[in-house]
Amino acid sequence: MQDPGHSHAAKFDHGVRAFAWATGLNLAFAIVEAFYGWKTDSLALLSDALHNFGDVLGLVMALAAGLLARREATRRHTYGWQRATLLSPLINSLLLVGLSGALVFSAIQRFRNPVEIPGVTIMIVAGIGIAVNLGSALFVKGGHDHHGHGHEDLNRKGAYLHLLADAAVSLATVITGFGVWKFGWQWLDPATTLLVTVFIFASTYGLLRDSWNATMDAVPRHLDPAEVAAFIDANPNIISHHDLHIWSLGTETVALTAHVRTIEQVHPDTVISSLQTGLREKFGIGHITVQIENATVCMNPDCLQHHSH
Repeated sequence: MQDPGHSHAAKFDHGVRAFAWATGLNLAFAIVEAFYGWKTDSLALLSDALHNFGDVLGLVMALAAGLLARREATRRHTYGWQRATLLSPLINSLLLVGLSGALVFSAIQRFRNPVEIPGVTIMIVAGIGIAVNLGSALFVKGGHDHHGHGHEDLNRKGAYLHLLADAAVSLATVITGFGVWKFGWQWLDPATTLLVTVFIFASTYGLLRDSWNATMDAVPRHLDPAEVAAFIDANPNIISHHDLHIWSLGTETVALTAHVRTIEQVHPDTVISSLQTGLREKFGIGHITVQIENATVCMNPDCLQHHSH
């Protein structure tokens, strides 16, 4: 009988190899495509190369940040290095937006001053891109456990769909090359560049927004602070709360701190334990710090007003 742990480890290793192959193929092709884009002066190839390189950079940076986040906390870095997982998507999205902006500027200039580009070369290089992206998608799909429900499966599914989208972008570049070669439509090169950069902007905007908000200690988008506050107030042992803060320590850890005023008869450990269990199970908040303020230490009107909602 096969050991379930061994089977799970084998599937995990296969998934890692699939991502490694997909990353290597896309990185190699992005370099080749960027070279031919520069050599043929094709903005469409350069924008497609940027899109592929952005995917590779995002995956590599996420892996590096994930490894860095595993480092133990120190006396100076008391939360450890989990925040690296928030900085990596922010840096990646800023780079993509900046480079895309430069390509948009070049495309607008190209409309004013058209440059003759070799359509056949564009078709060949972009056609290879379709093969690379579809091949990478098959690698990733091959490492996907269709019967699993973990984060690993969702990550592979997302990568698989993203690679199919990359193949569609490369197909648009092939069509551009065909239009240039067959009909002499040189304007298709900057036009396709604008379309690809719009696609990059659209796919990057959400990442940039969420990563920026996370680095500024905003409440994670999947959490409603009003619902969290209502859950705290619903505890029968709590009279009121104040100084409620919710933020992301990393991509996988949400932190919460709060001051709560409790009834006189309850032991603080009872309130803390019930809050920690409930917040973790209902909202997925894993790092919880609660300061208890017993009703006996706060009975004057000014104090009560300050500790109200």
